[in-house]
Amino acid sequence: MRGGSRRARGSAARGTLVLFLILVVLLVGGAAGAYWWATGASGASEPVTVEIPEGASAESVGHLLKDAEVIRSALAFRVMVSVRGLGDEIGAGTYPMSTNMTVEEALLVITAGPPPPEEVEVTIPEGLEVGEIAKTVADSLPRVEAEGFRRLAESGGFALPPYLPEGTRTVEGFLFPETYGFPGEAEADEVVLRLLEQFEQEAAGLPWEKARALGLSPYEVVIVASMIEREAGIDADRPKISAVIHNRLEQGMPLQIDATIQYALPEDNRLLTEEDYEYPSPYNTYLHAELPPTPIGSPGVASLRAALEPADEDYIYFVVVDDSGRHAFAETYDEFLRLKDQAGL
Repeated sequence: MRGGSRRARGSAARGTLVLFLILVVLLVGGAAGAYWWATGASGASEPVTVEIPEGASAESVGHLLKDAEVIRSALAFRVMVSVRGLGDEIGAGTYPMSTNMTVEEALLVITAGPPPPEEVEVTIPEGLEVGEIAKTVADSLPRVEAEGFRRLAESGGFALPPYLPEGTRTVEGFLFPETYGFPGEAEADEVVLRLLEQFEQEAAGLPWEKARALGLSPYEVVIVASMIEREAGIDADRPKISAVIHNRLEQGMPLQIDATIQYALPEDNRLLTEEDYEYPSPYNTYLHAELPPTPIGSPGVASLRAALEPADEDYIYFVVVDDSGRHAFAETYDEFLRLKDQAGL
């Protein structure tokens, strides 16, 4: 009887051990299955964008990815980040991802860092005014609003010595015309600063030492250049138009530049009327024998150079003579009238 009892107890112990081992196997297998499920993926893959804020923890990133249906388990993501010591490798930014990625795949994307933002091409033509540039930029960059850009440009908060003095109320004339590549998320202040930097780079190679001999400050040279830009139809005319402006300034004559009146008028009026020539404004160079207070648009390099290097001519008048915008030039009023008559004006 005692021997039979020992055999029964041994058999029961072996049975318990087998059950325990089976339970362990089931638990381990279940955990492995759960881990495989949590870190794996299945289903359709669709593009999705995930925005990770600055200073986000692995836990919060995991929840962002789960909410976007990129991964199955935020916990699995956090555990994998912790085990691999990758917490410091998660960077803020915008990540192009897809739904139903494995945790491993998602982690590789996140730790690689966000891709550089796609650039948007913005072209600023020569001669545009601040308001026109504001609209051009706003049409291309979603974070720039035209009126906000204009207010910023006219805030008096920018300077570019020696060209744009401190305290000048507007950057008119200094938003350099060029084709730029901007990040799609660029803000207005970034654009203004970039255009001013471009002006500084382009201006560096010009003979600014000639400004003193012309009796002008660098800022006044840009005013002259802006008028040349708006009046010139072909490059060959720029130094000659510059000569007319400088000769009239030297003789104390009104400049009589139509573009300055067009700039002053509250509406976009390219065909001036007789009444417009009497428009009361410091920009009306028919009424005032001096430079306008500010540039009237953004000149390019050719016009800046022409303002510094006028043609060595005694021209006082010019008139458009054909559809290309070419001008004829005259030293006397009688010659000017004859040129107008020949042009059918």
